[in-house]
Amino acid sequence: PQYCNYVNNIADVNATDLTRFFHKYLLQKAVSVFKWNLPQTWNRDYFLYSLYCNGCVSVVQTDKYGVIPQHCTLMGYDVMYRPTNAVITNPLLSGILTPRIDTQCTLFKLNPDYTGIMDIVKTYGDLMAMSVQTAGINLMNCNVSYVFAAKNKAAAVSFKEMFKKIVQGEPAVVVDKALYNEDGSKAWDAFDQNVKQNYIASEILDDLRKWENLFDTEIGIPNSNTGKRERLIVDEVNSNNVETASKCELWLEDLQKTCTKTNDLFGVDISVDWRYKPVEKKEDGECSISQ
Repeated sequence: PQYCNYVNNIADVNATDLTRFFHKYLLQKAVSVFKWNLPQTWNRDYFLYSLYCNGCVSVVQTDKYGVIPQHCTLMGYDVMYRPTNAVITNPLLSGILTPRIDTQCTLFKLNPDYTGIMDIVKTYGDLMAMSVQTAGINLMNCNVSYVFAAKNKAAAVSFKEMFKKIVQGEPAVVVDKALYNEDGSKAWDAFDQNVKQNYIASEILDDLRKWENLFDTEIGIPNSNTGKRERLIVDEVNSNNVETASKCELWLEDLQKTCTKTNDLFGVDISVDWRYKPVEKKEDGECSISQ
């Protein structure tokens, strides 16, 4: 029964502790791509997780707290159908604030549609959780090596004792004669699983690493897709570097523009850049990571 419960639990990938583990793990990796310089009075976690999880975060001047970041929703639209105002609701602030974007507040965002990256995090987190769960099931199944068919209960007890002594490493195991037929042949049938053929945990763990590499490519962490095969030519590495940086370059450009707007509007000092710049191609064809 315990084994059945274990299988039933790990077969369901939705809303499990393992799934939440990978969501948190991948989100932290994504947040680490850029290095931020923020005012000391700001809570860094609040700012970054509002940006990455919710998709946008506003910066506004308040009478009581000064210039602070605030989670917000959006309202209105201009001639280009872009939102015109942020909507800020905070019980510690007076009423509902609706400052105009780029005039009374600034708005940091990642994507053009003002969404975060939790769709990416959840997609790859679920796939990684399923891979680990599959590896767990495979490891558990490989523990079952032998199945004996006994004539009666007494023979079954004898088989259990015999197998227990064998797996404990006893050098000599004595069995009851009742386990043999009168002609000396074995009085049991043994089903022997091919454990080595059924063992795929190592392949699943390789796939787990591939999922993580795909996620790294999505959010701008340099990787060379070494799981593809043992040797990669320089052009393939360079191609992957371009794919890795392209999306996050767009994120970074927009974030840096908003930093400039925020500094000009409120007189603060905010900046953002790569924590580790993407791999650059040298003239001789070699690659290096800019520091």
